[in-house]
Amino acid sequence: MPRKIRSDEMLIGTLDDLLVELRACRVCKDMPRKDRPLAHEPRPVIQASSTARLCIAGQAPGTLAHASGRAFTDPSGVRLREWIGLSEAQFYDAANVAIVPMGFCFPGQDAKGGDLPPRRECAPLWRARVFEGMPQVELILAIGQCAQEYHLGRRGGGGGLTELVQNWETIYAKGGTPRIIPLPHPSWRNNGWLKSNPWFERELLPFVRSQVARLVA
Repeated sequence: MPRKIRSDEMLIGTLDDLLVELRACRVCKDMPRKDRPLAHEPRPVIQASSTARLCIAGQAPGTLAHASGRAFTDPSGVRLREWIGLSEAQFYDAANVAIVPMGFCFPGQDAKGGDLPPRRECAPLWRARVFEGMPQVELILAIGQCAQEYHLGRRGGGGGLTELVQNWETIYAKGGTPRIIPLPHPSWRNNGWLKSNPWFERELLPFVRSQVARLVA
């Protein structure tokens, strides 16, 4: 008699199939919708599983993440892991931590050497499907404006970065599943903001670390 397939096994297969499809995506190169075609070969970067209860929602891979195929393999990633209290091994354990950027491919750089915004093809095509495959996620750390607008919408209040992050307790307390905490990007470009807002490391990060420790084995 054939073994009955459990619902969680069906979910794993469905998410795994989706990730295979996503990692083979070439829409931004071959069929761009609003922007110019991607100037280099696509390499979608995502980390996801049907067991991870923590999700990092960032912007898009940078040059080093594009080269390595892993998100946050740069100094920003070192700072982010310090912020949330995870070792490199814990951070890259897909069983515990999902990393789902707004754009899955490195978008390229502008004339000044800064990264371009996330490609606009990615979110409409993939993000809802990815999160449908991860109903177990309990907390999303929304990093950067694009991720915050996507995940918070009106809950973000429409203010700037400082107002939004300062409002983290109200955002978190509004409940729902998953809960969401907005964070600034851990880039060195935000060093001035961090220096001007010492409450971030004093008040918010201890709470973030406590929640991450609860969710990551």
